[in-house]
Amino acid sequence: MGHIASNKDDLLKRVKRIAGQIQAIERALDGDHDCAKTLHLVAATRGAINGLMDEIIEDHAREHVANPALTDAQRNQGVEELLEAIRRYSK
Repeated sequence: MGHIASNKDDLLKRVKRIAGQIQAIERALDGDHDCAKTLHLVAATRGAINGLMDEIIEDHAREHVANPALTDAQRNQGVEELLEAIRRYSK
């Protein structure tokens, strides 16, 4: 996954923000905060995770499916990997 290494710092920053959002949800639940505020925190976290997933899917599609240097076998493998990830994510 060399193409992810080139964007590693940005991806890790996103993951750290998501971790902070998860901690905020934990604090809200632990502190018996208003349920509406907690719902907003969960929704924001889900949005952040969706954004991370979108970025990684796009990178994968460009490098392992649409790259003209790939063989048909490599392209088929890239498509199968992508479909499996989407199936798991959509459950």
